[in-house]
Amino acid sequence: QVQLVESGGGLVQAGGSLRLSCAASGRIFSINVMGWYRQAPGKQRELVATITSGGSTEYVDSVKGRFAISRDNAKNTVDLQMNSLKPEDTAVYYCNADIIWNNTFFDRRRVNAWGQGTQVTVSS
Repeated sequence: QVQLVESGGGLVQAGGSLRLSCAASGRIFSINVMGWYRQAPGKQRELVATITSGGSTEYVDSVKGRFAISRDNAKNTVDLQMNSLKPEDTAVYYCNADIIWNNTFFDRRRVNAWGQGTQVTVSS
């Protein structure tokens, strides 16, 4: 099947920067939308940013101008550059991807895959 593996979380002071990376692996045929979500303690998971295979991006209002999402279609990776971090950005960040994968030579399947999550903590 397929797997998403994230890296790059950590602890940073307010105003600092972090870069998250996510790599998809497995019997991948193609990947449509890739994105990043986050979930803070006691809150619902929310969409942070998405990027299509063509490079179109969308962001939640709270991160516009501070975060930048990018992807490498050849490597099946998606990154999230986070600048000017605020304490309210503290959350577990999850990578997400809409993937078409090869179950067999004649059978392709679609999955909405999630990474295991990476903790981002911003101290004030």
